Amino acid sequence: MSNKVNLIPETGTFYKANLHCHTIHSDGRLTPEEVKKAYMDEGYSVVAYTDHRRYQWHRELMDDNFVALAAYEVDINEHFKVPGDFSRVKTYHINLYDSKPEEFQEEKKESPLPESRYGDYHYINGYIDRMKEYGFFACYNHPYWSLQNYDDYKNLRGFWGMEIYNYGCEHDGLYGYNPQSYDEMLRLGNRLFCVSTDDNHNSFPFGDPLCDSFGGFTMIKAEKLTYDSIVDALLKGNFYSSMGPEIKELYVEDGVLHVKTSPVEKIYVLMEGRNCYKKAAKPGETVTEASFALAGSETYIRVTCQDGRGLRADSNAYELNGKEPVLRAYDVRVL
Repeated sequence: MSNKVNLIPETGTFYKANLHCHTIHSDGRLTPEEVKKAYMDEGYSVVAYTDHRRYQWHRELMDDNFVALAAYEVDINEHFKVPGDFSRVKTYHINLYDSKPEEFQEEKKESPLPESRYGDYHYINGYIDRMKEYGFFACYNHPYWSLQNYDDYKNLRGFWGMEIYNYGCEHDGLYGYNPQSYDEMLRLGNRLFCVSTDDNHNSFPFGDPLCDSFGGFTMIKAEKLTYDSIVDALLKGNFYSSMGPEIKELYVEDGVLHVKTSPVEKIYVLMEGRNCYKKAAKPGETVTEASFALAGSETYIRVTCQDGRGLRADSNAYELNGKEPVLRAYDVRVL
């Protein structure tokens, strides 16, 4: 009898999401309504409004075709090395997504912010735990832009996910893609998810080469397009991240990993060690599927594929229990 484990659910619908967005309520140029229209015109169904230091739920934008996630972005900065020069300041930027916007509404109006205690891991992890009490789950944002390295994130705990790709940062300095940071955290045993986002501020108009919209997105596989269903899929890790390519199917059957994608040039499976499984197309050709026998010693696996433009799609990491893949659902409860 065949033993099939779907790493991305077989049932449900993929919904395209931007999980990092700024509007006129912080330092963005568009209203929340303008963001909704622009993203829906590009095929998006979900936007998390993550304005700086200001929690908001744009409930008025919700309808049968669009989910507005309640959220905000907080920061913890080190002391300025040069007075007035933020360009050299290390910082933690953290998106807080609200899994329960109907609860603790009065407390959330105060937009609880962390203290400026850069490098105090005990405090930062404790803050993340305290925010879980209100129903928030946290995403660690753009480590390269934040001038951070291994020592800055090796002790972080309790995060739901991190940005493996940030389109706005790619425009800022060609440093939007952070796979090394993700793998380093995984090798430390930190089984968090990964997302691709825009972090759009829309300082440049749509169509401009430097416009920071529509370049990093997360494809969420959910049973229906409702707030609760989208949050449930996010907490369970039922999604993948992308700059363009699609991961259509991902499953393990009888110890063999099967990957089906849109046309790409490379399909790779990364793991704890430096060895990886790979399939590459011949010059001028593409591939759309690959199969790899698992040895059971990989510790974790994650799929990344790359198309002819150099754009990538990334799966979450799946822990291996022998040859049985396990995706740890994130528990928003405080344990």
